[in-house]
Amino acid sequence: MLRVTTAIFLSTCRRMRLLLSVPASTLAPPNKNSENQLTVSSLCNLSVDIHKIRRFKAWVLSEGSAYVRETADLLRDMGADHEVIARILETHPEAFLCHPEDVAAQRDLWLSVCSCKHELVSIVEKFPASFFTLIHQRNQRDNILFLQSLQLNKGLIRKMMTSTPQIFSRPVESNQEVITTLKEVYLELGGNNVDVHFWLQVLLSQNPCILLQPAQVWRDIVGFLKEQGFTTEELLSLVSSHRALVAELQPESMWLMLAFIESALDCSKVELKHIVIRCPDILFYSLPTMMGRFQALMDFGISTKQVKESPNVLELSTPVVLYRIHKLASYGYDVRSSSLDYILGTNTDWAKLNL
Repeated sequence: MLRVTTAIFLSTCRRMRLLLSVPASTLAPPNKNSENQLTVSSLCNLSVDIHKIRRFKAWVLSEGSAYVRETADLLRDMGADHEVIARILETHPEAFLCHPEDVAAQRDLWLSVCSCKHELVSIVEKFPASFFTLIHQRNQRDNILFLQSLQLNKGLIRKMMTSTPQIFSRPVESNQEVITTLKEVYLELGGNNVDVHFWLQVLLSQNPCILLQPAQVWRDIVGFLKEQGFTTEELLSLVSSHRALVAELQPESMWLMLAFIESALDCSKVELKHIVIRCPDILFYSLPTMMGRFQALMDFGISTKQVKESPNVLELSTPVVLYRIHKLASYGYDVRSSSLDYILGTNTDWAKLNL
């Protein structure tokens, strides 16, 4: 027993010696002494909530190079008032770590797509991270000039810069390649040169992320759908509709979905094509999701013929479908012997029935 106690005592002593050998600065918790006091003082003078910054991004207060006063002056020159400046620096404190010359260049760049400084201040307040990302400034400038050359309006370019800033951080050649492919696809599918710019503007306003998809994706998608028998007119409709989300699909996943629908509904290739044209959203769901929805309908007593006649029912989640079926049943309407059309539509459409 004595040997065991002695061994424990010696082991404890060794651990204590190791701990004592560690510098006190390593063991001590972080404290405010490591903060740049000039930065803290400047922020306090601007009525910035220091506690909020310490809670979420304390590291910025320890940076040696900070430009709080200069950043505030630039924002003030753009028309930002005292409260707006404080709000921007609280929300995105990394802003005052940016060099003033770079921020000034960014201001001039963004003003090229804004109608006035007041509009720019409003954008910076809502999207400070997008505005103060300065590491790809040259790419931003090149991409803005390129998108302007496409006759896209300033409002759309502003929207893209705030919602999808990664579009502007990449080399302009990447976006040019995708745009070129989109134009070629549009023309190959029956579009014309007169309308192509308008078509691109609509497409990009619905889903600017399509520029982040590799150009070859569009070729693969269109090629696959051609093999399924879709005409050029039908393909153009599919590519143009639903925010061009078709570009996010893979031919393999679409093939599996089409094969399942064809088998489950026992339909011909022509019928299958008409179903997809009528409700293309079914292509965007996973196969397990679609199988679950179809099985739920079968379990309730809905026939495949009914689903084939109203395929949009597959676009609704199972809980929504079952709720609507039971609600109609409470009024004496049995969908199993009638049309499914009454349970279709958005929640707004359903609310208009006043059931």
